[in-house]
Amino acid sequence: MKKAIAIAGIHTNIGKTIAAAVIAEAIGADYWKPVQAGIRERDADLLKKLLIDGTNRVHDEAVLLSQPLSPHTAAEIDNIEINFKKFTWPETDKLLLVETAGGLLSPMSANSTMADFITHYNLPTILVTMNYLGSINHTLLTIEVLKSRGIKVLGLIVNGLQNESSEQFILNYSGIPFIARIPYISDLTNEGIQRYAMQLKPILLPLVYQG
Repeated sequence: MKKAIAIAGIHTNIGKTIAAAVIAEAIGADYWKPVQAGIRERDADLLKKLLIDGTNRVHDEAVLLSQPLSPHTAAEIDNIEINFKKFTWPETDKLLLVETAGGLLSPMSANSTMADFITHYNLPTILVTMNYLGSINHTLLTIEVLKSRGIKVLGLIVNGLQNESSEQFILNYSGIPFIARIPYISDLTNEGIQRYAMQLKPILLPLVYQG
């Protein structure tokens, strides 16, 4: 397995996929979401549109489930057994961004979580958060889980609106680095993603290749 970095989140629907697109463009990485629940809105399809040469840089899922539900429930409906230890990883010479589903302790299978997957492959992790009432708790709990498992947290990306007080508390309390804030991107095209990618490039390149 080549070098890989996990893109994990504190919750579902907080913008991990858009953050992954910006990061991938900034550092020239490939993208892979091992488990996708729901075939109508596949994150891989979106990334293929957003990334330069996305068809070649976005890799097919290890497990594609029919229903947009928690993976353990969707797998039961599809009568599929998910064993992340047996995943066939994409063949690529590029750094690989690996996006997990939902929050860090969301199920990946009937008996495992996204955190178990990250821990098994010892993936350094970029954590994506968003400001809302309760996000301080959710973010710090997620960081505690990562640290308790010996996972290196490369830093924090904040999606959406700024809340300086919340963000500063999280950074001061946890001690993890702040990478960037990605505001709401209304222009979901490669050009829109590129604008933010170029801003993050000088921050991300040394972080992911030397961190």
